[in-house]
Amino acid sequence: MDKNSIVKAEILSQALPYIQKYNNKIVVIKYGGNAMINEELKMNVINDVVLLSEIGVKVILVHGGGPEISGTLKKMNKESKFIHGLRYTDDETIDVVQMVLAGKTNKDLVKLIMQSGGNAVGISGIDNQLIVAKKHECEDDLGYVGDIDKINPNIILDMLEKGYIPVIASVGTDEEGHTYNINADTAAAEIAGALSAENMILVSDIPGLLFDKDDESTLIPLVHVYEVKGLEDKGIISGGMIPKVECCVRAIRQNVKKAVIIDGRIPHSILIEMLSKEGIGTMFKR
Repeated sequence: MDKNSIVKAEILSQALPYIQKYNNKIVVIKYGGNAMINEELKMNVINDVVLLSEIGVKVILVHGGGPEISGTLKKMNKESKFIHGLRYTDDETIDVVQMVLAGKTNKDLVKLIMQSGGNAVGISGIDNQLIVAKKHECEDDLGYVGDIDKINPNIILDMLEKGYIPVIASVGTDEEGHTYNINADTAAAEIAGALSAENMILVSDIPGLLFDKDDESTLIPLVHVYEVKGLEDKGIISGGMIPKVECCVRAIRQNVKKAVIIDGRIPHSILIEMLSKEGIGTMFKR
């Protein structure tokens, strides 16, 4: 037997305890960033999701699609406007958000999963009022930008029970039927919390939380929830990391076992995180 075959067998053997650990458990994966733009990385993510589903993990894929929304608005000669890092969403923009996220982006991901041998159904937070939203309140009016008021997870549980991978676009509606643009990290955290998931994984285009944001070798592999405030006070958690970390903390406080921020630019980072002792990125626990 050649050395490559022995190495592959050893890797599979080491993964066995993790395969057993996650069998029949719910894992919520939020997919975004550069891993969603680069075709090779996109297929790595899709193949990881399909493989996990095949070995008995109940995978839920939650996605955003900011670059595609911006691209569509540009084609319409409409400028994307951001306030405090959030997309200003007027009547015309929310129509585009719903069309792109719940339409093209969602169905493209479903097609890729099916082409890779998986079974997937694409829905949005609008379906069966999965995500009940309310207007995001802040000093500047952001239009149809929403916060999550409630998750109704029955439609997800039905899909998982029948062996499908739910692919969820991060839009929701309020009780009056207004559609809102929802941050995909927040949607993933609230869905994971509503289902008491085993793991929530935020796939992004950053290595994780760094002591020095300009030095990737300073990755912090593990953060306990009680350490977060101190890291914020020291400025280690700052800028765009604040909302991501807040989502992880929110998930943990809703009985999600662990939450992880990983780098989707690394091939098969999801499998490395879930099926190896070393893991990858920054893990948040109680």
